[in-house]
Amino acid sequence: MALEHFRPQLRTNDLVQDLKWNDELRTRFEESEATVLAEYPLTEEEREAIRTRDFRRLYELGLHPYLLSQLARLLFGTGEKAGTSAPAMALIRSLLGDEYEQYMGNRSG
Repeated sequence: MALEHFRPQLRTNDLVQDLKWNDELRTRFEESEATVLAEYPLTEEEREAIRTRDFRRLYELGLHPYLLSQLARLLFGTGEKAGTSAPAMALIRSLLGDEYEQYMGNRSG
């Protein structure tokens, strides 16, 4: 995943960094995601992509690829096996869309 879509000015980049490093903000986000999202100057498209867990759309909007994985971990928790945790699978499913099943079939075979 290249940086061709990365837009440093996208405010979701700031949100994810803040959630990653600020325990109080992360707790508030877990309790009321909508309230925290309203505190950031995000576009409605960014808010909707976060609400629906549409990581592919966030990538297309300009969220840094590293921060995509961080957001997945924040939203879904962490797993024990690299690449098989719920966050990793949600990220892969969102990014691959219709190609997900084929990818998974090739991966296990």
